[in-house]
Amino acid sequence: MRALSRRDQEGAGVRVPPADMTTVGPPAELVKGVAAEHPLPHLPFSALWDAILLDGGQKDRLLAQAVLSFTLRPTVDPSALPLHGLILLTGPPGTGKTSLARGLASRTAEALGARGGFHYLEVEPHALANAGLGRSQQEVRRLLGEVIAERAARGPLVVLLDEVETLAADRAKLSLEANPVDVHRATDAVLAGLDQLAARYPNLLFVATSNFAAAIDSAFLSRADLVAMIPLPGPQTAAAILKDAVAALACAYPAAAGVIEDPDFARAAAACHGLDGRQIRKVVVAACALDKRTALDPGRLTAASLARAAELARRAPGVVVPGGAR
Repeated sequence: MRALSRRDQEGAGVRVPPADMTTVGPPAELVKGVAAEHPLPHLPFSALWDAILLDGGQKDRLLAQAVLSFTLRPTVDPSALPLHGLILLTGPPGTGKTSLARGLASRTAEALGARGGFHYLEVEPHALANAGLGRSQQEVRRLLGEVIAERAARGPLVVLLDEVETLAADRAKLSLEANPVDVHRATDAVLAGLDQLAARYPNLLFVATSNFAAAIDSAFLSRADLVAMIPLPGPQTAAAILKDAVAALACAYPAAAGVIEDPDFARAAAACHGLDGRQIRKVVVAACALDKRTALDPGRLTAASLARAAELARRAPGVVVPGGAR
């Protein structure tokens, strides 16, 4: 199976596993529209789940919903309890939605381990949306009605629909003059395919992600069993992410471990509030790059340099800090 891209695995406090952990077995040709396939549980995905830091009990709620999809859907009348087997994660970029979805797939398989045979499939949305005029609808139908249906017939399946707004664009906001009718029909095909799969395969769960919830068709949103907003880290979570990032650096450069006990570390952590998880981890890298001596020996990292790097990150274009300031 093909190694996963490391794209989007550094948000929301995610410590990305080593690249060689993301491959299971020899490389293999993937079907068009499929970015990756793995048996579940998958160790790198479980590591992502453990490393993601979210406020409150949001991870527990997500896992419970995913498990419920596999325990409840096969046993109840869908007309009375309409479950589609669809979870949608929305929120700003950098909050770790894709990594969270991958981790959720693995942890769900672990929780239902007695059932066995779990499999993971990740859709490559742009391979479908970028098809020639008149082809998007056909490609979506083929992927849902043939590829995913065939995998779901084998046993429990979790499918990641990353950047789902690419496939299920809000038809009410599309202009038939500016957008080809194929875009509208592709959304129609997604909705019809989800309905057919939900009816035929109760052991199938879709986990979708989007940075732009307002761009998703309302009919898709109504089919979601749970829509979870993954927000920017709160103050305590931001501090925990920064601490975890410094601890990772200290694994290679032990002298950096003392930074966490420095009184200035609290100032650095406070300055990270308002940044996303990926940005917070990059603060550690930026702090090491503030002078050549620390770049040569990252063990020289100081809490004061962390605070300075965090303050610079808050001033970056596009960063909105608490209180509305920039």
